[in-house]
Amino acid sequence: MPDNFRIAIAQINPTVGALEANAQLVKSVVDNLHGQNVDFVVFPELFLSGYPLQDLVTKRAFVRDCMATMEELSKWNQSSVAIGIGCPWAIDQKIYNCYLILKNGQIVATIQKYHLPSNEVFDEVREFAQGSLCGPYQINDVKIGTPICEDAWYGDVCEMLVESGADILIVPNGSPYARNKNEQRINIMVSRVVETGLPLIYLNLVGGQDDQVFDGGSFVLNKGGSLAAQLPHFKECVEVIDFEMKQDVWEAKTGSLSLIPTSIEMDYHAISIGVRDYLAKSGFSSVLIGLSGGIDSAFVATIATDVVGPKNTYCVMLPTEFTSESSTKDAHDLATNLGCDLTYIGMGGILEETLILLESLFQGRKPDATEENLQSRMRALLLMALSNKFGYLVLTTGNKSEAAVGYTTIYGDMAGGYNPIKDLYKTRLIEVARWRNSNFRPWMKGPEGQVIPDNILTKPPSAELRADQKDTDSLPAYDILDRILEMLIDEDRSVSEVVEKGFDIDMVKSIEQLIYASEYKRFQSAPGVRLSTRALWLDRRYPIVNHWRDRN
Repeated sequence: MPDNFRIAIAQINPTVGALEANAQLVKSVVDNLHGQNVDFVVFPELFLSGYPLQDLVTKRAFVRDCMATMEELSKWNQSSVAIGIGCPWAIDQKIYNCYLILKNGQIVATIQKYHLPSNEVFDEVREFAQGSLCGPYQINDVKIGTPICEDAWYGDVCEMLVESGADILIVPNGSPYARNKNEQRINIMVSRVVETGLPLIYLNLVGGQDDQVFDGGSFVLNKGGSLAAQLPHFKECVEVIDFEMKQDVWEAKTGSLSLIPTSIEMDYHAISIGVRDYLAKSGFSSVLIGLSGGIDSAFVATIATDVVGPKNTYCVMLPTEFTSESSTKDAHDLATNLGCDLTYIGMGGILEETLILLESLFQGRKPDATEENLQSRMRALLLMALSNKFGYLVLTTGNKSEAAVGYTTIYGDMAGGYNPIKDLYKTRLIEVARWRNSNFRPWMKGPEGQVIPDNILTKPPSAELRADQKDTDSLPAYDILDRILEMLIDEDRSVSEVVEKGFDIDMVKSIEQLIYASEYKRFQSAPGVRLSTRALWLDRRYPIVNHWRDRN
């Protein structure tokens, strides 16, 4: 057995279905490592195909293409440098989540994923067959054990690997971002290291794919759980890790030790990466936002400028008779601070003509939410027209608090291609917005300093669809509403449990009713960045028609 072993960790951003492009990323990384005496280059789970695959992996033609691309990649790698890479693989008519080892022009080992997650956003039991327990493989006389993602969250796979003679554990992952998840990952991997007495590499994907954002944050642990390397979050990078044999155990030399950001910063960065990659991978380079003068659209515009820059962020304000002078000024000040274009389109004439068309049909009925929602829907009509004409992607601006209780207008402010704040409650959104006003990072393309005016952050929220309207006319104050929503949705508590925390029972039951009654709206909403483990889509799947209510 050698005294030194060098592994390159490739924390890289693939695209689902872009097989040739993903293979080229592998080749570029390997080529750039030429001359660095690397023994093994490792890529994350399902890297070649991209991840998550959902039902795409059930298409046999897709799996055949994945396998053919992997075969071509193995033939390309004629060197003795081994490459580890994840890919769906068909064996005896079954599809497995596999990790393949390429060396000397061949596929020399195939590891199958044993534990298939079926919780939160994961549904791998539906997508893959359960694999067999696979022992370690050998590279340059070093035995490597590879528990794939979920396999390392349980002790049995790692226990089998150490009993089979593994020297080092390498865990390739497709682990999406969720708030405060990094600590959980480290704690579980430390448990595996302590149990096995082996060093461990935790390698994660990075980048956005639809609503999922993979935050990277790969790390290396030595025997006993000491941290040898911490890669940055939300950043592509390749880190070379040197292992030395010490007292019959491999030990990683200390590498990069990147700081772990606060959860507020990580939320902001996750949203930015989600928007950036959704645009890039969908072929958009510019965005369109309907500014209202409120915090939600202001925050989305700020995210946009940080992602695509002020020159590719187009804002439109569509005032009606109910739009206050304060809101008009706030929108103007925001756009000026951000350095992006702001266009005004007066809605008065359009709404008046539309109401005239409907007058005979509405005769005898008092104005209500119908007329209010008409304003929002006419705005969406104009925004989508500009999107079609100029190729902008419309970013929607409904936060999680509003989406939870249906305080968004279907075919109105819900219309658009992507929602950056879909999983941010209003109170959390304001916290993150204040953070951005006080902090700047090199990756941000927007201007430095306070960009969101204080008045936008502090004024009472209002949809401004009728005279003197305030959100509190229909809803509790957001600090109260959000705590109730967190308990009912994120913590899955009963009505009685929420009431025990000191909230009025009628208020709680009213909010519960709004949550269930708004399911049909959320079913038709734009995709958006997942930040929590109870985002209002795959994390929480409820029937649209549902007559059950908590009896408390």
